[in-house]
Amino acid sequence: MGILEAIWIKRAKGGPMDPVEHAELVQQKGIISNANQRGRRQVTIIELETWERLMHVLNADLNPSTRRANFMISGLSLLNSRGKILKIGECRIKINGETKPCEQMETALPGLLKQMWPNWQGGAFGEILNDGSVSKGDAVSWEK
Repeated sequence: MGILEAIWIKRAKGGPMDPVEHAELVQQKGIISNANQRGRRQVTIIELETWERLMHVLNADLNPSTRRANFMISGLSLLNSRGKILKIGECRIKINGETKPCEQMETALPGLLKQMWPNWQGGAFGEILNDGSVSKGDAVSWEK
């Protein structure tokens, strides 16, 4: 069992990541007020443990919002999760793939892109399967 540690909403593509305590999710659309809507990449998710390990390896202390993901979870691995259903609170998210890092990671911290590239260290992306709300502290688990 894991925990939803943080939530960020992106106002516009390339825009800032706003931290929030709660978010409303809409089936087959995404997070209300988030720039990414519809398609296979409605939400992005990173792992707290992976982010902390990357910061340790690179001797850095960047805020996890630098990764530009919507959710940060702890206690649950995203590695090789394509096709699985992630439950966050009352919401279900189908994991469609691995989020590969972009050049913005290298701009934020030289070497970060290379460190994030292998083994799902950039996180995962997916689509919302049901309407609902999520809040920081919600339980996170894989649907059986």
